[in-house]
Amino acid sequence: MLQVGLGLSGSPRGAAEDFLLDQLGERSRSYLALVSSGGGDMEATQGPADSPQVPVLIISEAETWDIDASSCVGCGEFVDWDKMPELDQQPSAHSQSLTQTSKELKKLAREGHWATNHVLRARAYQQIIQHIPCRLVTPDALVYRDVTSRLFGKQSVSSHPLPEFLGGCRMPTYCLTMEGVTAVKKILICLGNLFPDITYSPILPAVVALLLHYSEDEAQCFGNVSRLLACNDSHTSYIDQSFLAHQASCMTFGDLANKHCPAAHRLIASTSENVFEVYSEWLEWIFGDLPFDYAIRILDVYLLEGQKVLYRIALALLRQHRLSVTSGELEVTNVKGDLKAFVQNIREHMTADKLLERAFGIRLFSRKEIWLLQMANRKALAEKGITVVQRRQLFHLAIDMLNFSSAIVTAQEMRIVWSWIPERFSLFPPVLLFSTSENGYSLQRFYSCCEGYEPTVLLIKTMQGEVCGAFLSSDWNERKKSGGRSSFFGTGECFVFSVRPEMERYEWVFIKKPELTKAVPRSPCQRLPSPASPVLSTPPPDGHLASSNHLTVPVLQRAKGRLSPYLAIRHFLLPSKTASMFMSGTREGIVIGGGGGQALYIDADLYYGRTEHCETFDNPPLCQENFQVQLLEVWGFQNA
Repeated sequence: MLQVGLGLSGSPRGAAEDFLLDQLGERSRSYLALVSSGGGDMEATQGPADSPQVPVLIISEAETWDIDASSCVGCGEFVDWDKMPELDQQPSAHSQSLTQTSKELKKLAREGHWATNHVLRARAYQQIIQHIPCRLVTPDALVYRDVTSRLFGKQSVSSHPLPEFLGGCRMPTYCLTMEGVTAVKKILICLGNLFPDITYSPILPAVVALLLHYSEDEAQCFGNVSRLLACNDSHTSYIDQSFLAHQASCMTFGDLANKHCPAAHRLIASTSENVFEVYSEWLEWIFGDLPFDYAIRILDVYLLEGQKVLYRIALALLRQHRLSVTSGELEVTNVKGDLKAFVQNIREHMTADKLLERAFGIRLFSRKEIWLLQMANRKALAEKGITVVQRRQLFHLAIDMLNFSSAIVTAQEMRIVWSWIPERFSLFPPVLLFSTSENGYSLQRFYSCCEGYEPTVLLIKTMQGEVCGAFLSSDWNERKKSGGRSSFFGTGECFVFSVRPEMERYEWVFIKKPELTKAVPRSPCQRLPSPASPVLSTPPPDGHLASSNHLTVPVLQRAKGRLSPYLAIRHFLLPSKTASMFMSGTREGIVIGGGGGQALYIDADLYYGRTEHCETFDNPPLCQENFQVQLLEVWGFQNA
C-alpha cells in the first residue's frame, strides 16, 4: 500500500509538499507557486473551510501500475509500427503547407493533406498547437522533465495512482507499445498534479495517446496537451475539465441531434428508456470506438477547429447509423450497444474521408452559438445541483412512467415529446399548469394559470380523438408588451407537433432550411445583436391577428438570465415577415405559427380550433383542419 500526498489545490502546504517543492527545480517551483496561489488565470480549488487538508490518495495493489524509468526513449519507440497504417515516409509536396494561413490549414486538414506522411503530421501538430492561445503560465516540456524526475525518481519501478479525474474511463492504446501506454499514464499523473482544477475529463487519455504517436518524447506530448488544457480563447474549447462541463457537452450534443438528426433521435427516443444515456457516450464513439486511422484524421481537424468538429463527427455517425437501420443492415434491439458496435465497425459502412465529408456537410450553428447553448445547459445543471460526478443518470428521467398522469397523452407519448424539448428544460419533470377538465374552458383562466412559466407545452385533444400541440418557449405574459394589440413573440425554439394518429414534430423553418436566410450587411462599427436576447416583434397595426402584413422583422430586447442560440433571430434578413410568427395571444384567442395560415388557432372559448400549413414551421395541418377541443392541457417545468 502506497500513500501519495500532493497539496497543490490551494490549501496550506504540509511537510510532504514542502519536501516535494524542495526537490523540484526552480521552473517547476515557480509554476506550482502560481497554481497554488490562484495565479496564471487558474482558479484554485478550495477545501473545507474548517480544515485545510492535504489530499492523500490511498491505493491498493489492484489500482497500481508500474513505471519503467527508461520509458522516455526516442521518437517512434512508443509506436508499434506493425499496427500503424503504412504511409509514405518520404517528404511530400505538402510540406510547404505548414506555412499557410489558419484558414488554408483547416482546408488542408479536412482534405487529409498530411495523412499520408507521419513526419509531416508530427510537424503540423507541433506548429498548430504552438499557435493555440493559452494562459501565460502553462507548464511545458521542461516542467514535465523536472516533475517526473522528482515524482518517479531513478528507480526502475514506481507505483502511483492514476488521477481521480479519469473517473474509471477507458484508456485507448491505439498503436502504442507497452512503453507508450506507460508514458501515457505518466503524462496523465503529471497533468493531474499540475492542473489541480481538473476534476473530470474522460477524453483526456485518448487525446494524450493520439498525440504521443506523433511526439518526439513524453515531455513534448505533455507540453502540447497542456496547451490544449490551458487554451483561453473565450469561444473555443478542446477538453472538458469538470463533470458539469462534460454533462453540458452531452446535453448540447443531445440538442444538436434533436435538431439535425430527427430520424435517429426518434429511433433512440422510441427504443431507449433514457435518451440522454445514449447521447452521453457521444465522445466515446470518437475517442474510444473509432479505429486509429479514423480518430487521427479527426484529430487533424480538431486541433485547428476545436470541439465543434467533434459535434459534427458524432452527428454524422448518428445519421449513418440510422441509414444502416433503414437499409436493413442493422436490426435495433439495444440502440446504445448497436451504436457502439456500428462505430467500432465503421470501415464496413464508410471511409474516413466520407465521414469527414458528411460531417462538414451538416449546417451547424456557429461556434459562438454552440458555446451559448452549452452555457445554458451548464446553468440548468447547476440550478438542479448537478455539478459533481453522478454515478447514475436518473436525473435525466424527467417523466416518471409510473406516476405521470394526463387526460390527453400516455406517459410513453409524453416521454417522446419531452425528448424533443431542449435538454436544459427536459432535465425538469412536467407539472400541470392548466387543464380544461379542472379549470374550465376560459381563455382568461388559461392566461392566469400559465403566466410566469417559461417554457410551456400545450396539448390538445380533439373530439375526433386526434392529439396535437406545441412547445412554446416564452411566457404568455409577453403578449402584454404590445399594449393589447395583436403581436407575435417567442423564439426559434418553438415547435408544433402531432401525437395521434402519427407522431411528428415541425420546427422553425430556418432550422431545416438555413439557406433561406441571408446575412445582414453591417458597417464595421455596427455590433451584432446578442444571441442571448429574445425576439419580440414590434406592435402591428390593428387588424386580423395572423395577417402577414401586420408583423415587422422582430426587434431585439434583452432578457436577463437567458442563454440560447435561438433567442434572437441572429443577424439575418428574413425573406418573409412571417418567418418568425411563433406565438401570439389576445382576448379573442391564441395563435401559434403564421404566414399563409396558422399552425394552431384556438378561440376565446377554448372550444373551436383550426390548423393549417404555415410559413413559420412549414407544417401540414396537425389534425382535421377545423376541429372542436375535447381537452386542453398546459404543462410547465418544475423548478425551471
